[in-house]
Amino acid sequence: MLAKERFDIRGRELSQSEAEFIPFTAKTRMSGTNFGGDEVRKGAADAVKQYVESVGSVYPAECEKLVAKVAQAGGTPLVVVKNKQVLGVVYLKDIVKNGVKEKFQDLRAMGIKTIMITGDNPMTAAAIAAEAGVDDFLAEATPEAKLDLIRSYQKEGHLVAMTGDGTNDAPALAQADVAVAMNSGTQAAKEAGNMVDLDSSPTKLIDIVRIGKQLLMTRGALTTFSVANDIAKYFAIIPVLFYGIYPELEVLNLMQLTSPVTALLSAVIYNAFIIVCLIPLSLRGVKYRELPAQKLLGRNILIYGLGGIIAPFIAIKAIDMLLTAIGIS
Repeated sequence: MLAKERFDIRGRELSQSEAEFIPFTAKTRMSGTNFGGDEVRKGAADAVKQYVESVGSVYPAECEKLVAKVAQAGGTPLVVVKNKQVLGVVYLKDIVKNGVKEKFQDLRAMGIKTIMITGDNPMTAAAIAAEAGVDDFLAEATPEAKLDLIRSYQKEGHLVAMTGDGTNDAPALAQADVAVAMNSGTQAAKEAGNMVDLDSSPTKLIDIVRIGKQLLMTRGALTTFSVANDIAKYFAIIPVLFYGIYPELEVLNLMQLTSPVTALLSAVIYNAFIIVCLIPLSLRGVKYRELPAQKLLGRNILIYGLGGIIAPFIAIKAIDMLLTAIGIS
């Protein structure tokens, strides 16, 4: 469209022409056409350089300077050649969306390391990684390199999540513990992923992590509270129930419950009451906080574990006093 407007070049229906299209692959990292006796290629600078020099043509030093200049600016340099002769460099620039850097900071606060995997050269990758705020990057990545990177982290005991949209991402998506394919991606990527992001936003992984952690936090909080609650509850009422048979257990009646009847009724009433109180918590979930898993675990044990121990003693004693006051003993 731009060429039509600026240079008055008429459009052609390429599908009906005799042109041979050379598709891009992860190995060649080039694409192009063979048409009318001409061979046109465009691709990554190092791949094009190897292609040109393999037939004895010269790869200009000026082209290398342009490629380095584009890469240093955070752009993606694509070298264009015709009949093995370098024509020039196309400057592509990935636009980092607003808020992406802040999203990666949120992941870092959760204790999650972010790695950008790209086919760009190391210089371009480093510039984009710095702009986006990721922790590390893998440049000039092939499907094999992506797969090896994920496997290396898994061997170290890490849980690996990945987002991708291309056919070349499919093996790595299949290997990752959590794989999110973009809705705009290829069918191979979608089939390899565990889920598909309809918005095609890599930062959606943050929402997935947040929801998953909140579910785990809620389940852990309820389990911790229930276990602590049951232990405290039985410790409170068992001495009262059996000190008639074993008088020495009376020393364990620390709350001075009135009788086995009031103790048992108090426990039953408390149990029914606490179940009702826990229903809103289980439906709403524990409030999510952007903290590493170990800190979240320690916090939940402190709040819900300690709360599960203290609550039965206070509630059962209060109910026991109320039952005694109304004449049940």
